[in-house]
Amino acid sequence: MKRYWSRLLALVLVVAIGLIGCSSPDSLSGDYRQDTLAVVNIMREALDLSEDSPNKAEVKAEARQKINDFSARYQRTNDVSGLNSFTTIRTALNSLAGHYSSYPNRPIPQKLKTRLEQELQQVESALKRGA
Repeated sequence: MKRYWSRLLALVLVVAIGLIGCSSPDSLSGDYRQDTLAVVNIMREALDLSEDSPNKAEVKAEARQKINDFSARYQRTNDVSGLNSFTTIRTALNSLAGHYSSYPNRPIPQKLKTRLEQELQQVESALKRGA
């Protein structure tokens, strides 16, 4: 009987994890270039949101999740850590994540938006060059 319950518990845990969907690095494809462009796109979407946008909370949550997923997947990957695109995207990610953590209810300041947009353009240029 004890064996039955331990197997049932294990099965319930597996199903629960599957339903919750441990979204960490699995929400990314594993292709660095494609993942970086996906993060750039969600960051742009988050930066372009107006304060009265109805989907602001969803976009902000998705941006935070992509930032966390990207960081978890690529922070210790030696083959991308030396790329210009990686160091620039990490700077942008840290800036936006820092703002979200420190000022969760405040809009993103224009000065930060301008700097992030420049960094995102640099990332796209570096990806085109293969750097």
